This record gives sequence, structure tokens and C-alpha cells, in this order.
Amino acid sequence: MSEALIDLAWMRLLVEIDRKGSLSAAAEALGLTQPAVSYQIRLLEQRFGQPLLHRLHRGVRYTDEGRRLLAIAERTVSEVDALQRSVRAARRRPTVRLATDYAFSSLWLIPRMHVFRQSHPEIDLQIVATQRLGPHWREDADLAVAFGSGSEFGADARLLMPERVVPVCTPILAQSLKDGPGLPIRQCPLIHLEAEHVSPWLDWHAYLSRLQRGESLQDSPGDLRFNTYALVVQAAMAGQGVALGWLGIVDQLLEANLLVVAGEVMAVQGRGYWLVPGSSSEAVNLLATWLIDEAAGSVAGRFAN
Repeated sequence: MSEALIDLAWMRLLVEIDRKGSLSAAAEALGLTQPAVSYQIRLLEQRFGQPLLHRLHRGVRYTDEGRRLLAIAERTVSEVDALQRSVRAARRRPTVRLATDYAFSSLWLIPRMHVFRQSHPEIDLQIVATQRLGPHWREDADLAVAFGSGSEFGADARLLMPERVVPVCTPILAQSLKDGPGLPIRQCPLIHLEAEHVSPWLDWHAYLSRLQRGESLQDSPGDLRFNTYALVVQAAMAGQGVALGWLGIVDQLLEANLLVVAGEVMAVQGRGYWLVPGSSSEAVNLLATWLIDEAAGSVAGRFAN
């Protein structure tokens, strides 16, 4: 067979001739004239140096060499058409961009995200994670889950998980607290989540102050400080000290006994993780509904008020 190259238009022409059985029918199907199709076939036969079609009284029939070329054309056209359908389908797939913080995305969303993907495989989900939600997040996302007070997010925001924190640590460290002679939490290494300015969440100082036991943070041995909550949790699971655990975020770690409760639950009214709409579409609404349902399940456990 000649090494001459033929383009996709010629391949599609060969396939259509085989389907229709004549040059005129193929021309009509492709929106061409019969003379134009005949001319293209003659050019192709010149390239190969031999006939590709037997001209019959009614219609045409491929020669042996033409059949070999037709087999290649059929495979190529089929693959190209399949790719085109796939690309078009991908373009039609809705994509929802969710803006949230590192703690929610890594500790709450990622362990559950497969549930949403299994329920809605037609939706692509993109996570835009930052330390704190910026004022212009809607430029990059369709929906947000953000920590703060309701007044920060507007009337359309919905409280997903109220701020409820409890000291947490490893089971071994918790046992040492029980076995010690009334050893208070403040005498253990405390793991802090730092904020750039005023803390928008309960920190150790605020937690101990709300307990009204007169405990302070002075003389706390070997305290650790991190600027991301995922690192706080990792340090707590490594037995480095006691951290404040946000219920809803650390539920799965408590259920797995990787962390245990080491103090009293403290709640802050009107503050927590809020679902904040950015745009409205069927896909966005489906994700929002799923987040609401999942969050309701995660905060309805043994520590629910």
C-alpha cells in the first residue's frame, strides 16, 4: 500500500461511500456534489496508484486495496467521533467551585467527598482552600463554607455547624490526666491555633475564661503554636499536648479513638461554620443540600446541645 497520507475528510468520505453504496448518495449525505466526490476519489486513487472502487452499473464496490484502506478509515473515524463526543460531554459537565478553609476541607470535607461524588458523578467539584475566606471569594468560587459570625456573611448564609469546642488529646495523655493528683489542663502542654490579629474563634485563653475557674495560661509547659488547624490536630494525635477540638470537624477522630475528650464542651452562640451562597445553579444547589444534610448528621452526635 502507498505511504501517501490521507486526511480525515477523505476517511469520512470512504466510510460514507461504504454506508450508502454509491457516490451520489454519499455526496448527498456529506452535503457535497457527486462530481466533487468523484474528483476526490480520483485524487485518492492517483495517490495510491491503483483503483480503490469498482464502478458498477448501480453503485460502487471497494477493491481489495480499497477494503484495506476502508478498515483504517472506519477505525479512525470511529475514534475521532468518540473523542468528539467525550469532549462535548466534558464541556457540558457542571463544575462547582467550593471556597473554604484548610481545616474544613482537610478534616471534614475530604473524608466525606466520595459520598457526594458517588451520588452525583455528573458534577465536577473543585475545592478552593485558604486560611480565611477573603472578601472577593465569589470571583473564584460558586459557594463557600466559612467560619465566623452570621453578621459577616449576610442574610442568605446558613449555619452549618455551631462553634462547639472541647479539649482533646490522645487516650494515653487523657489517662495521665485522670491518674494525676488533680492535674489541671493548664499544667499540660497546650496546642494553640494562632490568628493574625484578634482570634475569630475560641482560643485557650477564651476557653479557660469562660469556664470561670480562675485558670490561666501561665506556667504552661512546652506549649506549641501553629497557624493552621490541621497541624494542631496532627500534633494532638502525636501526643504533643492538649488541643481544642471543634465538634463537627474532629468527630471522626473521636469516633476512631484517635483523640478523646479531655474537658468540658464550650459553645459560642451564633458563631461557627456557615454555608454562604455565591451563585445559583442546579449543581450548586445539589452540593449545598448535601452539605446541609451531612453537617446535620455530624453535629447530631453525643455532644449535641
